[in-house]
Amino acid sequence: MQNPFSEQTLVTASPYAKEHYLYLQKIGFLRHAKPHVSRSRELKSLLFFIVTIGRGKLIYRGRTWELRQGDCAWIDCSLPYSYESSSSSLWELKWVHFYGRGAAEFYAQFLAQGSPFVFTPSNPGFFNECLSSLFSLQAHGDPYKELLSHKYLTDLCVFCFPESKSRSPHPHGAQDKLEQIREYLLAHYMEKISLDELTRVFFISKYHLVREYRKRFGITPGNDLTACRLSHAKSLLRSGTQSVEEIAVLCGFHSSAYFIRMFKRSENMTPLEYRRKS
Repeated sequence: MQNPFSEQTLVTASPYAKEHYLYLQKIGFLRHAKPHVSRSRELKSLLFFIVTIGRGKLIYRGRTWELRQGDCAWIDCSLPYSYESSSSSLWELKWVHFYGRGAAEFYAQFLAQGSPFVFTPSNPGFFNECLSSLFSLQAHGDPYKELLSHKYLTDLCVFCFPESKSRSPHPHGAQDKLEQIREYLLAHYMEKISLDELTRVFFISKYHLVREYRKRFGITPGNDLTACRLSHAKSLLRSGTQSVEEIAVLCGFHSSAYFIRMFKRSENMTPLEYRRKS
């Protein structure tokens, strides 16, 4: 089979990454030149992909899923599966195979909440950008490449939970927009986010955003973002072996000193003191 647009990167994770992180196995982009069936090879891996163009089908767990542009699939590659592009509308996919610490638990929790393996997200742009960033990252010699890959993979997994749920069709409602903003903060907590960015992305004034957000959730967007970052940091301190500097990066703090200061203000102890007491 010839593909006019097909590229992938195979990744060999370090022993440290395999023990401590979610890590990449391979990632790529694919556009079929003609219908072709891709089948599983019983891998210890999770596969996530999004259809960016066209239509096709996925056969998994005894069911056939019809997929079209914007649809996502998250599957366990240890189970048999196959997927195939439509002959009338050849598809393009962005995909990633990954595994590592917490991967099986993430997926088990995803299934436990009754989430479908295939879903149509309200914000496909997030998954597109996440996969593109992961792919681009592999081409650079960034010393934090594996740590940053772990961050993007964690974000991808976390964002699947709300995006796989059915949504009431109220795209222009104020409450709906506030929920979208909060989900955006929860999904992008590791990134630098400003009120200016939120107003640009969601077409809402700063004053209205802060006022309505506080009214709806009882907290400002900035404080909610910090609380989310600290919550993730506490989880890593309890269950992980990452250093304070690594946790600061993973949780979106611009420096370890700032992270320590905010943590101490919230918990009345330093991160290391919290780890020792947990």
